[in-house]
Amino acid sequence: MDRPEVEVFHYRDKEQSSNLLLQLNRLRQEKVLTDVLLCSDNTEIPCHRNVLASSSPYFKAMFCSNFVESQQTKIKLNSITSAILSSIIDYVYTGLISITMDIVLPLMQAASMLQYGHLFEACSSFLQEQLSPDNCLSMMRLSDIMNCSSLKCRAKEMAMKSFSDVSASEDLCELSLPELMGYLQDDSLCAEEEQVFETLVAWIHHDPLTRRGAISDLFKKVRLRHIHPTYLFRFIANNPLIQSSTLCTELIDSVRRLMFSVSTTCTGDTAVDFRPLWVAPRRYTYHDMLVVVGGRKNNELTSRDALIFDENNQKWQWLAKLPNRLYKASYVALHSVMYVIGGLTTNTRHSQVNTTVYALSLKTNQWWTAEPMLEPRFAHQSISYLHFIFVLGGLGHDRQMTASVERYNSMFNQWESVAPMPEAVLHPAVAATNQRIYVFGGEDTLQNPVRIIQVYHITRNMWSKMENRTVKNVSAPAVIMDDKIYIIGGYTRRLMAYDVKANQFMKCANLKDRRMHHSATVLNNKLYVTGGRYIIGHDIIEDSDNFECYDPKTDTWTSKGTLPYKLFDHGSLTLTCVSQTWAKR
Repeated sequence: MDRPEVEVFHYRDKEQSSNLLLQLNRLRQEKVLTDVLLCSDNTEIPCHRNVLASSSPYFKAMFCSNFVESQQTKIKLNSITSAILSSIIDYVYTGLISITMDIVLPLMQAASMLQYGHLFEACSSFLQEQLSPDNCLSMMRLSDIMNCSSLKCRAKEMAMKSFSDVSASEDLCELSLPELMGYLQDDSLCAEEEQVFETLVAWIHHDPLTRRGAISDLFKKVRLRHIHPTYLFRFIANNPLIQSSTLCTELIDSVRRLMFSVSTTCTGDTAVDFRPLWVAPRRYTYHDMLVVVGGRKNNELTSRDALIFDENNQKWQWLAKLPNRLYKASYVALHSVMYVIGGLTTNTRHSQVNTTVYALSLKTNQWWTAEPMLEPRFAHQSISYLHFIFVLGGLGHDRQMTASVERYNSMFNQWESVAPMPEAVLHPAVAATNQRIYVFGGEDTLQNPVRIIQVYHITRNMWSKMENRTVKNVSAPAVIMDDKIYIIGGYTRRLMAYDVKANQFMKCANLKDRRMHHSATVLNNKLYVTGGRYIIGHDIIEDSDNFECYDPKTDTWTSKGTLPYKLFDHGSLTLTCVSQTWAKR
């Protein structure tokens, strides 16, 4: 008979390693078989060479190489206190150690020297738990001294996210110039550019005699393109530190020339230096958010709601309500501020056409009254370009169609009349690019579609007009993407892309339904369309709560869910915020 196959039993004693360590520690405490003394502060700690060599590359090199210490029975470690050395030896034999703020730094230094990596990282983890906006800059400096990348990463992350608190700390004023410049130029800094400027000024004023000359180098770290013009030209330009620097004043003059010329190119003697500063992107921690405001809600009263879409959880959240119900107001964003302009007041016994302008920023989530328009109007169009808001046409106080145009200069907080449109139209598609405003189609006083494109030359304050049989849109929004103007619907299903340079239309993927009175905006290089009204069979008109996205790269539409309610004649805007800290309703 064949012998049965022998089975192999692999036994593992889970307690062996821990028991071995306990027995070795007991032998050490009883000074049994110990063969080396570690000495510090007149204190001698008996140990086993093989245990030390097994636990640390430092001791392995010391005892297993031709170093003189390999033959010595006493090893002096004077750079480590006896208390710290004793704690480390206890850790080697037991795997246990108590870390406190009193000993963490010398313990970390000793762990680094003796090459106990896990203990070094334990000290780092302990310090990371103590991080706060008040000490994160000091921790960053400490991490450089200790060469501790994990601590530096966490400390820097906190410093970037908590800029408002960190900028007010005493530690920031103690930074060296290279340290401060490295901090302020980081793309992940969670700060508005106005704060960046105020921080560098405070740093200079902390030691003006030695730091005053650094203003030009520091000022280059401020991203001028993303500063509100009023703040830039009224506050920064008049700052004595800025005025004392030729380079700083030249940079501001370059911005001023660009703004006043309404140009998109850098000109002047400083163009070479100014161009990379002007095109610097917003810092990484800025978020573009989609906001929906006003409009006709569920075909009932005009809405006072303002909603913001949270992409993280794909839900809508409520912002502060508009102060008034405004029928057919216009909506526009400028410098991360949302403006609701004009409109017909519907919450009084007698409706009134308004010149009122309301504004809201996500930073405060509070509405305020801005400078009013020159003329009352509703059913008009608004568009922003550089530091201007242009308001075009609509219906005036006498309910008659107007061709008048006015613009708001945010630099001087004032409105002014500009050249009127060649032809008054209602509900056209409007977009601004390359120093021009394009007005597509719309309808005349008899509500007939107008097949023209009206073009306003901003720098020349002149209009031109051209007929185009492709244009047949009414109550359709327009947006700019990839240097093309997209016209979305307008009593049609068409999505048309207009190439400004070629004066040519290109057809894109159709909308699902014939859509009008909807709104659109661009977010992260995609087109988002919200609400509106659509035509179903037999010319029946229904309100919509659709929320859709168009990707120009794939020429496809995707549903993004729905709005909280059906909505039309509203505004869809893209606003930039530093953090999602607005108050929820």
